[in-house]
Amino acid sequence: MRQLHDYQANAIAFLRQSLAKGHKRPMLQAATGSGKTVIGAHITQSALDKGKRVCFTVPAISLIDQTVERFRQEGIDNLGVIQADHPATDPTAQVQIASVQTLARRMFPGTDLVIVDEAHQMHKAVFQWMGHCPELPFVGLSATPWTKGLGKYYDDLIVAATTGDLISRGFLAPFRVFAPSHPDLCKVRTVAGDYHEGDLEEAMSEPKLTADIVSTWLEMGENRPTLCFAVNRAHARKLQDEFTAANVSCAYVDAYTDREERKRLCEALNDGLVKVIVNIGTMTTGVDVDCRCIILARPTKSETLYVQIIGRGLRTAQGKVDCLILDHSDTTLRLGFADQIHHDTLDDGRRDETRSRNAKTGTPKLPKECTSCHFVKPAGVHVCPQCGFAPARREDVETAAGKLVQVAGGKAQADHSTKQRFWSGLQWYCQQRGYNQGWASHKYREKFGVWPRGMLDTPRAPDAECANFVRAGMIRFAKAKQKQLREATNG
Repeated sequence: MRQLHDYQANAIAFLRQSLAKGHKRPMLQAATGSGKTVIGAHITQSALDKGKRVCFTVPAISLIDQTVERFRQEGIDNLGVIQADHPATDPTAQVQIASVQTLARRMFPGTDLVIVDEAHQMHKAVFQWMGHCPELPFVGLSATPWTKGLGKYYDDLIVAATTGDLISRGFLAPFRVFAPSHPDLCKVRTVAGDYHEGDLEEAMSEPKLTADIVSTWLEMGENRPTLCFAVNRAHARKLQDEFTAANVSCAYVDAYTDREERKRLCEALNDGLVKVIVNIGTMTTGVDVDCRCIILARPTKSETLYVQIIGRGLRTAQGKVDCLILDHSDTTLRLGFADQIHHDTLDDGRRDETRSRNAKTGTPKLPKECTSCHFVKPAGVHVCPQCGFAPARREDVETAAGKLVQVAGGKAQADHSTKQRFWSGLQWYCQQRGYNQGWASHKYREKFGVWPRGMLDTPRAPDAECANFVRAGMIRFAKAKQKQLREATNG
């Protein structure tokens, strides 16, 4: 088996201590991307070394084969699968990988230890099994064990590592958040603690908002491999259509996308053949892709869902400096930064949902949006770390064409070579499409806030930054024309 990181080894040691103290239902928390399955495999191997049987449950059928593969990579081969008529079915194997859906319809298998992956999802079959076998140890694994009432079923919380810890130590990638859009959610109802899906789909499907999502990615996404999280299937299809119309290679994944197709699309994203995958909550768990940009187009009140989504972009990779978060949902401004959300205790259903995120420090102050570049900065930070803008007074900001525009204040500084490359790209458009120099000058000023003085009028094929900026402008212009036409027709 592979060598464990220190936080993984410590987690297993703390788990042993918890079990030795008599806890039968410990919950092990480890951040998304920290290697929970690897930790689970080592716990399994330790039990096997003592001649024990283990059942490892997963919350989705799509995770069965992935977990089997991971365990085999760790040298655990005596495996059976409990899931319909799976070809790896073997009731005599010491280790059983089971889907909770199948467990709900069958007799519970004989075992000496149950490990529950993504335990925050609180499946009824697992709790029924706990009730039938009160002396059988159950170990929960989760990056976000904060579900209301989870503490009724698990009796100890072991924190292996938080997202903030792993980012500071370099095990996870840092992230930057921008809040380019602000949806109107005043008419969206709340059901079971989160937004009503139908109301939310209607609010997030406004033509201006879907166009903003695409144009913002073209301007700011840097052509990074991107996962876009949508409200539901209809909303996801609309976003896919918008990306496709903008000549962005975009794929779609939902709960009905089979494992092989999902694997193919993930490989295409890694290889650059697909730039964006739009999904509906199906890529919040068990996804290993080189994602470097997250589009959050699905508002949520759930800390669990929010942190799981952001975690998809935090795995480290060669050449990856950070993850870019384009939050069109206001979730970061409403819940705070994902790496600052943490609870020290399990919720037993009696505590208020607004309990302190950290018993020592209290609830962190919420971040603020930079009105110049839309960067989401920590509370109390006056000068924007992204663009250097220091806000003076509210009158300095106005809204135009659905986009915040800075009337007075600093712009992000670009070096001369970057400006020349951008200007040369604009000159190429003028040459190829017959645009005049006034168009190029105004585009340059829109980008950098100054006129193109001292630039060489040498046309060159535009790079991705220039091409995406021009394309985003065309999309906004087309949408504005469509709106004017509708208003004229209705008038």
